[in-house]
Amino acid sequence: MRILLVILTATAGVLALTSCKQTPKQENTTPIAKTTPEVEIVADRFADIQMLRYTIPGFEELSLQQKQLAYYLYMAGMSGRDIFYDQKNRYNLQIRKTIETILETYQGDKNEDNYKKFVVYAKRFFFSNGIHHHYSTDKMIPEFDPAFLDTLISKSDFNKMPNEGKNIEEYIAFLKPILFDPKIDAKGVSLAADADNVKASSSNLYEGVTQKEVEQFYKSKIQPGVKEQPSWGLNSKVVKINGKVEEQVWKSGGMYGAAIDKIIYWLEKAVTVAENDAQKATLEALVKFYKTGNLKDYDDYCVLWVKDTASRIDIANGFIEVYLDPMHKKGAYESVLSLKDLEATKRIAAIGKEAQWFEDHSPILPEHKKKSVKGISAKVITVINECGDAAPSTPIGINLPNQEWIREKVGSKSVSLGNIVASYNYARAKSPMIDEFGENPQVIERVKKYGALAGDLHTDMHEVIGHASGKINDGVANTDVTLKNYASTLEEARADLVGLYYITDKKLIDIGVMPTIEVGKAEYDSYILNGLMTQLNRINPGDNLEESHMRNRQLVASWVYEKGKEANVIERITRNGKTYFKINDYDKLRTLFGELLKEIQRIKSEGDYTSGKSLVENFGVKVDQDLLKEVHERYKALNIAPYMGFIQPKLVPVMQGDSITDVKVEYNNDFIPQMLEYGKEFSFLPIKN
Repeated sequence: MRILLVILTATAGVLALTSCKQTPKQENTTPIAKTTPEVEIVADRFADIQMLRYTIPGFEELSLQQKQLAYYLYMAGMSGRDIFYDQKNRYNLQIRKTIETILETYQGDKNEDNYKKFVVYAKRFFFSNGIHHHYSTDKMIPEFDPAFLDTLISKSDFNKMPNEGKNIEEYIAFLKPILFDPKIDAKGVSLAADADNVKASSSNLYEGVTQKEVEQFYKSKIQPGVKEQPSWGLNSKVVKINGKVEEQVWKSGGMYGAAIDKIIYWLEKAVTVAENDAQKATLEALVKFYKTGNLKDYDDYCVLWVKDTASRIDIANGFIEVYLDPMHKKGAYESVLSLKDLEATKRIAAIGKEAQWFEDHSPILPEHKKKSVKGISAKVITVINECGDAAPSTPIGINLPNQEWIREKVGSKSVSLGNIVASYNYARAKSPMIDEFGENPQVIERVKKYGALAGDLHTDMHEVIGHASGKINDGVANTDVTLKNYASTLEEARADLVGLYYITDKKLIDIGVMPTIEVGKAEYDSYILNGLMTQLNRINPGDNLEESHMRNRQLVASWVYEKGKEANVIERITRNGKTYFKINDYDKLRTLFGELLKEIQRIKSEGDYTSGKSLVENFGVKVDQDLLKEVHERYKALNIAPYMGFIQPKLVPVMQGDSITDVKVEYNNDFIPQMLEYGKEFSFLPIKN
């Protein structure tokens, strides 16, 4: 489970969506470049994207063994890059190779408008790891003239394109509708109510099957009443062959085997320089899972990974988050390599230490509380490298593993991506957003003063105590099964609500992580404004919400707004033709957050699909189109990109013969050159159409 970025506040510009953040500074800025002032944090801007860079403070302080370990894990993580492209759409690898070839070999006029528009499309494609928008999952239609595709193909090295024996005319005829026809693979992930979401989604996780067939296929595998069973379907594609539904497993010797074998190669080298026995056993277990594809082996790996809390270098690698799958079963490939930020971890660890207190004092029903919160480890990490589902658009916090029974029995790891959040804060330090949308000077000043700390704390609590809270009733299956396409939205709402409920609690002052309740009020100001209004800048006029995190935030904000109307808890104000939302009663708002948390935990604990669907559809999906239009108009004047992502640092080994004598970090790469370099170094899967 993860938290994404919410761009909202003026100084911080970062609000907890579902995860963690960086060490708090009341002045709301974090010196991201303190150890490497030559690094340019703000990079390229195109379409709706602002590219950034992040640095890796502390890397030079690592021992040679730790640097070698980091390099091997870096190579392992990057070796799976092709997998995520292919998971998102069956044409992505072929289109990517074609785009790479054009960028490298095109002999036409690169100053003409159509070519410039092609370059923008190429950047958007790389940023989204394919033809669908990274956030909305809508198909991205190129803005260059469809006829210009003929010029791009004919004036580039056609022999280097994956044309599979087609001539130029045939290949253009094959590609053009895939790129330009809005009806072909229109939606990457469909979560629409009462639809066949499998057939309506074009992610490459199912082929020839219906949603009903998928549900029946996995229902037959579930052992009723047994919690400790594998995450069925996590590492496979479901297909129908000769009328029979079956799985193509992602493993060595199976689907994606060529890339997985490269991952295994580098993981096995990492085993030889592991920091300790626990880390060595964890990496060996991950290798075993990649070799066998057995989900029991994956559970064994996850248990070992949770227990390894001593290692400085860590990696989350594998088929992890299920947001790419409308059925919430298939794990998207991702890799997040990091080192522990020892100083910044003190704040998040203080929250994790009190996890049982937070559980005991939660407003949820007693029968839904954990009597013993197990094994929560919390830390702030410095990201070294991200790949797959984690890049270029990255989470700001992670809580893993996702298996409910492991979380209840063994525990979980919660991490805040400190240097990622620091770059976000740096880039948004002068954002005019809160000045435009803030209802009054007091709110604006409070958010400017405490916004970064408020976001950090909400993120920490979301990950550390939010995802770790509550329990599933005996006899209830995994909620990904019972709550279906609403599972992710409800889980993220639940974790957000835990953070919102406690962020105005004096307990945070008592444990030394928050100086004043004003911090919590700043988070309420930011969250309500974002959930009801400012996040709408991310969707197109006429659309409703489909992305799980956006649905979560609107669900929470809209529910408390509606339920608090009689007491005027939140007031909608129109002034000079502009809409504002004003919180009149912060204490009552906290009570409403608690009531919604209790209900969502009940839904999750009981597997109540009907109530869960009703909550999401009634509060989290439909958009006020007049307000949406207004938000777009006000944002346009601010010239703020709705999304941000990262150009990755590069690890470069210093060699003496066959031995690595040091590992250096290279910064200041540009986006397209980095994508082309990755295409050469980490392309391992065969291309099929």
